[in-house]
Amino acid sequence: MARAVRGVILDESVLLAALGDGSSLLQPDADPLLSRLRHSRIPTGILNEDDASAEKVGLLKKLATTYSLDYFTFNPYSIDDATRDIREAWGETEGHILYVISETKKEACVRLRSCSWLTTVVKLNSSNKCENWGLHINMLGELPLTICNLIKKESGNDVLKIGYIMKPSREEDFAKRGAFPMYPTQNGLCFVPLIFKLPLASQLQGVDLVLHKATDEIVSFNLNSFSELTERVTFSEGMQELKRYLEHNPQCCVIDPFDKVYPVLDRLEIQNILCGLQDLSMKDSCKIRGPHHLKVDTFNEPELITRLSEAKLSPPFIVKPQVACGVADAHSMAIVFKVEDFKDLKVPVPAIIQEYVDHSSTLYKFYVLGDKVFHAVKKSIPNGDALMKLPETNGRQPLVFDSLKSLPTVTNSQSSGDESIAKTSARSLNLDPVTDAAKWLSERLDLTIFGFDVVVQDGTRDHVIVDLNYLPSFKEVPDDIAIPAFWRAIRRRYELRRTN
Repeated sequence: MARAVRGVILDESVLLAALGDGSSLLQPDADPLLSRLRHSRIPTGILNEDDASAEKVGLLKKLATTYSLDYFTFNPYSIDDATRDIREAWGETEGHILYVISETKKEACVRLRSCSWLTTVVKLNSSNKCENWGLHINMLGELPLTICNLIKKESGNDVLKIGYIMKPSREEDFAKRGAFPMYPTQNGLCFVPLIFKLPLASQLQGVDLVLHKATDEIVSFNLNSFSELTERVTFSEGMQELKRYLEHNPQCCVIDPFDKVYPVLDRLEIQNILCGLQDLSMKDSCKIRGPHHLKVDTFNEPELITRLSEAKLSPPFIVKPQVACGVADAHSMAIVFKVEDFKDLKVPVPAIIQEYVDHSSTLYKFYVLGDKVFHAVKKSIPNGDALMKLPETNGRQPLVFDSLKSLPTVTNSQSSGDESIAKTSARSLNLDPVTDAAKWLSERLDLTIFGFDVVVQDGTRDHVIVDLNYLPSFKEVPDDIAIPAFWRAIRRRYELRRTN
């Protein structure tokens, strides 16, 4: 595969802004760009004049170290030394090196045009286009799109351009594990971030497939509405723009369509889906199921005890908000040991009351990436009898916690043998029914990438799916296994979409 872009050089003029006192300040959009280039699999360097001030040199070298970039210097009147240093660092491979420079340094641009191995990208400081240059950008955030467009133009249909959008912390988590390279993967994918600061329609031109984490952009979730689930969720303005674009351009492939994601935003919908697991055949008398559950709109229902009994629920219970993700209190939960303690429970309603499954502190996280299923073992919340010994329960008071921040734990002396039971539980995990469930959920949800959590109930050995989520990080799976599977799942979804 030809390497259309074999390197990127960022001139100091696009990274730093000069202050009135002669010092320099990093441009506000430089950090996100440098982070993306760091994980792009495209060699990247910073170029600075060799007579720059010590303050500027120190700042640029610190940036180069922080983002694992190369640092080069050049003489404004002769770039021969810089040329030699760059070629020694990056070699004489095919393709061009992009030199990104501000229009304020037009004289340098003129000298550099004689270098056949350089393609100059001019960052404009105004709305005027630089007519003498074929490539120009108005914001540093446009550079990844420019890079991917060049790669796509050179490679044609051999490479798919994947536009992705998610919150910065999630993007960084995926990118640092090598999931979002701009340089094409072995199966022909190049990744470009979609940025809300820029018009999405222009960014999406030429994008073959969109990967999104829409739940990162939920503004509100109105569960009291009687409208369809799709109408209860309000997304940010940027995500709404993407949603409208996809609705008006059905030819654009998506992983995964919004309507397929909606069910996993609502814990009641998730529970209703898991009820369908009872249709799966049971192997070796091992049952795969969802937890017994009950939806409540208030904890002060006069018939609550009766309803709990009818739902096959008995203490202890675990209580979760009906909204599964995307809002601040979606992970505010409680473990309740007595029915009378529901009265003043500090968990948002509507809520889902679930059976608390004793599982010897062992949780199995399963990840579905296309047609591949992976799993990892994690330590989990202890059994109910151990939890009741915690000082926080103070006579079996509810344990309230945020599942994203910290889970209830116990000391070894309080574990009541959980550890030894956990070893037995680990041996009792039966992959066959869980794999069958993964396949069934994949077909039922029609999602490409999702995850679910399984616990093995002490005694019965029931395999209980206690959580379901879209586009998980799957970071418990080794990167050399998970990331290629992630890429294959994306490519496979695109090809399936094109053949249907």
